[in-house]
Amino acid sequence: MYRRNCEPELTAALADTPVVLLNGARQTGKSTLVTTLTTAAASGVAATLVTLDDATALAAATNDPQGFIAGLGTLAVIDEVQKAPGLFPAIKLSVDRDRRPGRFLLTGSANVLMLPRLSESLAGRMEILTLEPLSQGELHGHRESLIDAVFAGTLPPLTPAVAADLKDIVIAGGYPEALSRAPGRRRDAWFAAYVTALLQRDVRDLANIEGLTDMPRLLTLLAGRIGGLLNMSELSRGTTIPQTTLKRYLTLLEATFLFRPLPAWSANLGKRLIKSPKIHLIDSGLAAHLAGHTADSLTRNPVHFGGLLETFVIGEIRKQAAWSATRTRLYHYRTITGREVDLVLEDAAGRLVGIEVKAAASVSAKDFAGLDALAEDSGGRLSAGICFYTGEQVVSFGRSRYALPVSALWRFIEP
Repeated sequence: MYRRNCEPELTAALADTPVVLLNGARQTGKSTLVTTLTTAAASGVAATLVTLDDATALAAATNDPQGFIAGLGTLAVIDEVQKAPGLFPAIKLSVDRDRRPGRFLLTGSANVLMLPRLSESLAGRMEILTLEPLSQGELHGHRESLIDAVFAGTLPPLTPAVAADLKDIVIAGGYPEALSRAPGRRRDAWFAAYVTALLQRDVRDLANIEGLTDMPRLLTLLAGRIGGLLNMSELSRGTTIPQTTLKRYLTLLEATFLFRPLPAWSANLGKRLIKSPKIHLIDSGLAAHLAGHTADSLTRNPVHFGGLLETFVIGEIRKQAAWSATRTRLYHYRTITGREVDLVLEDAAGRLVGIEVKAAASVSAKDFAGLDALAEDSGGRLSAGICFYTGEQVVSFGRSRYALPVSALWRFIEP
């Protein structure tokens, strides 16, 4: 079992907040984490664990939410809470009567921030954390600190590299169950079953409709376009799905954490910048499965590796953002003349770090052109610019510009 790097943040939230929600895609390890965290040995408090995947528990929670909540113990752990929206007002009423911290630990496979009726009912009473698939640092047993390092302006020495094929790492992704299976047919079988179950169960439940027959095709098409700009008109033509329906489907895929669009950055809405988000999925392994990529196929046709590597890097940064001391928001940057930065991190003070991803073994000064444009447009707010590449050396290009091996993502370790 892997130790999750967000565990200290989850423990801290339970110490001062009445309701804590741990959400994220299915099969990322939420139930395992909360079960471990709330055992008597770990917390000193007996916890009542209920999963709403159980039909009997779901019926009780739906038919009598207040009675269901009243029957739970000192610390109530409710798994897949989004299945019973009526529980949120009942939890609010219970918390308003007793504001002790750590009373409710909820997990959910739907993003309640995209379901305002649920999130607003517990405003000021609930902290929300997201559990992503396993990071490379979690797989290696340590807590990465790349974000803090680059914003601090100091890059500590890298830990020694562990020999591994980058394509294999990217294609494997971070789902614990998928990683436990051998690459190839067995892992593909898991991904296929995962997508089918999620679309037929969670997406259908959120939409409250049957017959989402176009969703698998849409998800596959998105996987083939990761790293590209989201063009609704073009995507509608490619899928023959009307734009109004397409927007609804994308919202459902985002609400279940499969689709992770990256918004555009702009300091000035009057600037002539591309405002469309970029297409990314939650996991590079899932994207590779949907697009039919293998390590051998990417070796034969490396043109497809660039977008997949970009999704992998952005996914790893998104995971680290959950526990980094430096709180950041994630964007991309692109001008109408084609200059772009794959990922822009912005902290609370408005400082920026730009990240480019190159599926190449060498880097030159021209690979920093997008970062130079971002530095000019941001008025000096760019603290550092990084170009990740498939080589092995850390190379300084001056002006806080660095070329880093992709493995640096998990080789800067929190002291």
